[in-house]
Amino acid sequence: YCEIIDLIPHRYPFLFIDRVEEIIENESALGIKNVTINENFFIGHFPDFPVMPGVLIVEAMAQTAACLISYSNKSLQKKKAVFLTSIENAKFKKMTTPGNVLKLSVKVIGSRKNFYKFSGIAYSQGDTMCAANFSAMIQS
Repeated sequence: YCEIIDLIPHRYPFLFIDRVEEIIENESALGIKNVTINENFFIGHFPDFPVMPGVLIVEAMAQTAACLISYSNKSLQKKKAVFLTSIENAKFKKMTTPGNVLKLSVKVIGSRKNFYKFSGIAYSQGDTMCAANFSAMIQS
């Protein structure tokens, strides 16, 4: 696969995936996020009880989805960004803490022109941490 930096424009400190392990073009992808105590958001969320914010887990799923779309459409790489447009039915099942390895499974559940709808599940050691449906569009 391509490097993440070749697929999406996100950079530190707002890149929330470490690698993409699987891509089935136009269908699904599996991203990985190694959650470490060094994450800058743990400074304030929460100093004595570090928990990864749920919205950042959804962002990590969305970044995995953006990699899927970019990889599947080579003409978009380094030219267009994919923007999150909606989040639906987000459920946070367990707290994500330092030491968790999040597996971010995303699937395309619909598309039309430059608009895509996904289902995503973030899990760690077999436990579902977060599940959500979300939509994104390719910058025109």
